[in-house]
Amino acid sequence: MPDPTPPPNASPPAPPPDVAWSVVEREPQFRELVAAKRRFIVPATVFFIVYYFALPVLVGYYPEMMDRSVFRNVNLAYLFALSQFFMAWAVMWLYVRRARHFDALEHTVVQRHAGRAS
Repeated sequence: MPDPTPPPNASPPAPPPDVAWSVVEREPQFRELVAAKRRFIVPATVFFIVYYFALPVLVGYYPEMMDRSVFRNVNLAYLFALSQFFMAWAVMWLYVRRARHFDALEHTVVQRHAGRAS
């Protein structure tokens, strides 16, 4: 992987071109991008927060159920806690898949305002 640090004698990067953000904000493609991201991010976040806090709630209110042995000394609470790692990876995987669509929408908006697309 290349070193992202610029050499000491490198000139500073060019400033981004002035963009009329109020114009971009009114574009249907930009609004579609924001809406698509919101449709994924909000439910995914709510799901994961509920899933994450379900463990302490279940252990607190239903300790007998969560103490039920599943395999030798491994109980249901341990399996639930371990499943949170897999759930985090699953949510990340789903986001990466959806991000391809977000990137395509973003590319359309950027190209349109860079003067290269109609």
